[in-house]
Amino acid sequence: MEATKAKQIWTKACEFLSSAISADIYNRWIGVIEAIGDESPGQLTLTVPNGFYQDWLEEHYLPMIRKALGASGHENVAIAFMVDGRRPAPETATATPEEKEPPKRRTGKTTCNVGGVLNPRHTFDNFVVGPSNTFAHAAALAVVEAPGRAYNPLFIHGGTGLGKTHLIQAMGQALLKRGKGTVCYTSCEAFTNEFIQAVQQHELASFRRKYRHIDLLLIDDIHFLAGKEGTQEEFFHTFNSLYENQKQIVMTSDRPVSEIGNLQKRLVSRFEWGLVTEMEMADLETRVAILRRKREQMGIQLADDSLFFIAEHVRSNIRKLEGSLLRAASYASLTRKALTTEALEYLLRDTIEQENQTALTIEGIQRMVAEYYDIRLGDMTSKQRPNNIAFPRQVAMYLCREMTEQSLPAIGNAFGRNHATVLHAHRSVGGKMKSDAGLRQTILSLQQRLGGVAAPS
Repeated sequence: MEATKAKQIWTKACEFLSSAISADIYNRWIGVIEAIGDESPGQLTLTVPNGFYQDWLEEHYLPMIRKALGASGHENVAIAFMVDGRRPAPETATATPEEKEPPKRRTGKTTCNVGGVLNPRHTFDNFVVGPSNTFAHAAALAVVEAPGRAYNPLFIHGGTGLGKTHLIQAMGQALLKRGKGTVCYTSCEAFTNEFIQAVQQHELASFRRKYRHIDLLLIDDIHFLAGKEGTQEEFFHTFNSLYENQKQIVMTSDRPVSEIGNLQKRLVSRFEWGLVTEMEMADLETRVAILRRKREQMGIQLADDSLFFIAEHVRSNIRKLEGSLLRAASYASLTRKALTTEALEYLLRDTIEQENQTALTIEGIQRMVAEYYDIRLGDMTSKQRPNNIAFPRQVAMYLCREMTEQSLPAIGNAFGRNHATVLHAHRSVGGKMKSDAGLRQTILSLQQRLGGVAAPS
């Protein structure tokens, strides 16, 4: 690779690396690297002052360097380290290997992030706490105070866009700020892809050193493990290694552990060893507080009336909530017109329509089942538990789970219950259908009326 191109590629990779690890670690191990040209096309040659640096970087930082090259659009570049004896060795390079190893391995006091980049906006200070996430927030704070001892593992589940990633990244930021060790944030998909690459390139030892010598593993969307036997096997041993060494594990999922299909029973058991907590959709007051916080962060001028309108009409997803705020703010800024209710209705018409369709789907199922069993619609959300009301309510929950894409928490909210009640209802009705032909016929008939499936002939 030509020298100028090599330096340009390495500069881009260094931008990623400097944001992913602490300045001390970067200066000590990455800052000594220089990119040079060579005669091999598609190869990036990196020089280091001596053999120790070459061995240490190849053993501990090669996967991260590959990730940095991939992030800058050069994932197919081959890496070759070379010792340049003409360069003076930094002070640390004359020490013994034990002395030169990053202090975090010996004392646990040096901090760094060896995983994906943490969003600087995802902090505890920017996380709005409300009834829907109080328990998860409190558990996250407890973990930061006593990692590996408070709740290990911590399993956080909830629908898409409710703030799970924000919360676990805030944990990583807080631990790094307090100087409590090595953090690795990754998604389950990234973990899987990295594992596959390690197998293909015969770098399993390096992969395992990375994930089994950290203080806090934050892994997003663990449900991605479903059906991936090889990755499940690897994660099982990674989990055991961290847990046995009292290192903290935090996972998020869009569904409860028991709802993750094709997951080894031993993993299900381990995921439930610590604390399992749920994040639900924020109530109106919390949604308004989120919009106010976002308004302050963005430095935009938008009246509280507009915020309340958005919060009242966008209920299912915090990402949609923030997206609606951005759209309204952009309109006000570009047109310099006042945001009337009519203007907001027009701007957010697609989002509002989606929200209404979702609400109508669940309410439509409740109404149809109530009419079929001759009970009041209000009984669907009441606290009454006589069987002539409780069972139709379970049937409605079953149909909502089968016929809508709504999460367990969202369905539970529509019935005034939690996700566990919906899950129990779904299993109970499904189990009875296996032995009760009459109930199977009833469910099929209701599905036909709701437009779900064709009635049997």
